[in-house]
Amino acid sequence: MGDVFDPTVGALNTALNLRLLNQNVISANIANADTPGYKAKRVDFEGELRRALGGADGIAPLAEEPGHLGPKSTDPVHPQVVEDNNGVQSLDGNSVDRNQEMALMSENQILYNANIEMLKKKLGMMKYAVTDGGGGR
Repeated sequence: MGDVFDPTVGALNTALNLRLLNQNVISANIANADTPGYKAKRVDFEGELRRALGGADGIAPLAEEPGHLGPKSTDPVHPQVVEDNNGVQSLDGNSVDRNQEMALMSENQILYNANIEMLKKKLGMMKYAVTDGGGGR
């Protein structure tokens, strides 16, 4: 018997979790915008999402042997939270640009909402397939 959820649902779930982590990191940056010496942080979730989906180009590798399994979209993802070295430090050593962080937060929220909509549509299609689309009773 196959998986209950297809890989798309797993990928969307992984993307939602990574977007949530990203939102938390951005929120922490904004909260520490006036903290002397605080360095802005970033989440490397694009690289982790690509890894979770199966490679640098997002395509799962073909198994050469029956026992070889490539990464699956349901595998745990361990993103890295790193200091953003691209920011300009203020005189007190803080590297948070509040305007940039607010823009990143807005972008992340839009992408999170888009992922939610895709997940709702996918689950709706699965529900239809199980109930109405099953060919009658």
